[in-house]
Parts: sequence; C-alpha cells; structure tokens
Amino acid sequence: MVVAGLEGVDVPGLRRSALIGALLVMLGACTTTPPTTVASSTAATSDPPVERVYVSLGDSYATGYRPADAGEGTARDGFAYLVAERADLRLINLACSGATSAQLRAEPGCAPAARGPDAPDPAGRTQLDAAVQTLREHRGRVGLVTVVIGGNDLAPCARADDPLTCASQAVAAVRANLAATLPALRDAAGDAPIVGLTYPDVFLGAWVSPAFPNGRDLARLSVSLFRDFFNAALEAEYDNVGAQFVDVTATTGGYGPLTETTQDPTYGAIPTPVAKVCALTYFCEHTDVHPTPAGHEAIATAVLATR
Repeated sequence: MVVAGLEGVDVPGLRRSALIGALLVMLGACTTTPPTTVASSTAATSDPPVERVYVSLGDSYATGYRPADAGEGTARDGFAYLVAERADLRLINLACSGATSAQLRAEPGCAPAARGPDAPDPAGRTQLDAAVQTLREHRGRVGLVTVVIGGNDLAPCARADDPLTCASQAVAAVRANLAATLPALRDAAGDAPIVGLTYPDVFLGAWVSPAFPNGRDLARLSVSLFRDFFNAALEAEYDNVGAQFVDVTATTGGYGPLTETTQDPTYGAIPTPVAKVCALTYFCEHTDVHPTPAGHEAIATAVLATR
C-alpha cells in the first residue's frame, strides 16, 4: 500500500508504520459515523401514575340508597362504588336520590341526606352544571362517566289509572331532557367513555305484590313498556352522543317469557323473570324499587363489561 505524499521517501519500517497508522486515525476522524454514546448508568425516574376519575350522575340507583328496612349493607354496596373500586378510579358521585331527568339538568342543589357517601357539595349547581365543571377540570383524566336517570319519571305510572298514557308522557319527557343534557356532557367529557343505564323491570314484582290488585296485568304490560318504549328511547339518546348503553332490564332477566316458571322459596311457582326481580330488588318484599346488593352487583358487572 502506498500512501500519498510518501512516494520515494525512504522511511524505516517502524517509522513508516507509525505514519500510516496516524493517517488512518485522521481519516477515521473525518468519517460521518457518530461516536459511540455510553449509556447513562442512572435509570430514568418514572412519573407517578395519573389518577383517573369516574363521574357518576343520576338518581338513587347511583347514590346507592337502601331502604331502611333492607337489613345489613351500606350505600357503598351501590354499583358506582363497586365499579370505581374494581376499575381503580376515583369516584366523584354527583347523583341525587329522587332526581328526575328534568331535575338533573334544571334543579340546583342536592340535600346531604340525598347524596351518596363522600359526595361533593353541589354548591347550588345542578347535577349537569357540576358534572360539566368537574369533567373540564379533569380533562384527559376521566376514565368513565355513567348516567342513570328516568326511573323517577316513570315510577308514578305504576299506580296511574292509565299506565300506558302516563308512561308515554314520561318517556317523552325523559327523552327531551336527555337530548338537552347529553350533548353538554359529551362536550365536557371529550372522548372519555360515557355509559347510560336503564333499570331492572321492577314492575314485574307486582305479580306477587298485594299492593297491586291488578299486579299480573301490570307485570305483563311492563315487559313491552321497558323493552319497546322506555329502553328504546334511552338507547337512542345515548347513541346520539356516542355513548354506550347498558340494558339493565335485559341483564336482570326482564325480557324472559312469563310462561317460564321457577320455584321461589317465598312465593312458590312464579315466572322466572319475576323471581329474578324479587332477588335483585326490594320491590316484591318492600314495594321498593331499589336494588339489593345482588342487584347492584349485576349492574356493576354490566358496566365493567363495557370497558
């Protein structure tokens, strides 16, 4: 190998090798190959996990209300508390027992006795206003929003002279109020998941309740009322804002045939859907529409299945 600039020069072998080596080092320094970077021995400190929140709106189903004569258990058996615990979310429960769909968006305040455990003071705001503010404050950290509303609109129809007319009017009101509520929630929540819920068909319990002389007729009527009117209307409104809908009536067996019977320890042979609603709510025993712990468990499971 001849190196430019050394032709004809008589250099001893050792000196010639040293010069060639020096030139090669210089040429190597001019290449574009970046120098090797030695990795730092200090491990990067990971950021603490971001706390994600769950905003709950609605009525006594969301607050976890239990009737006074329901025996052991607490409001923390409620589905919202179960969902928050199992999904590792911090619950901000803005729901108010007794709320109707109109009150959710238009009536400010919620008495302490009507709130769930550790619920924040609404400070004169409606549930909707409080939820919008909360969602904006936690934008990007909202893991879930649930809405369960409309049951208190529909409940009076169980004792109405004309249940169908009453129910039709109630469903129209619920739908109109949801149409005014859900877009504001979606705007504030961004792309956070919103899940709308319906209810067990508690009116099926009228089949065995002495409080309803026409209980079997009411139970039969309630199946189509929930499936074809109430739940269909709710689902359409939640669909309009890209929210998921959990059909709790279906989850709790409300659409099963009333001709299929089961042996109940209290009421004997009764339709299977009636037996299920007796086990999952307090309606059959106390004429109370609220879920038992097993009922809340079923609702929580259905909500968690949407995640």
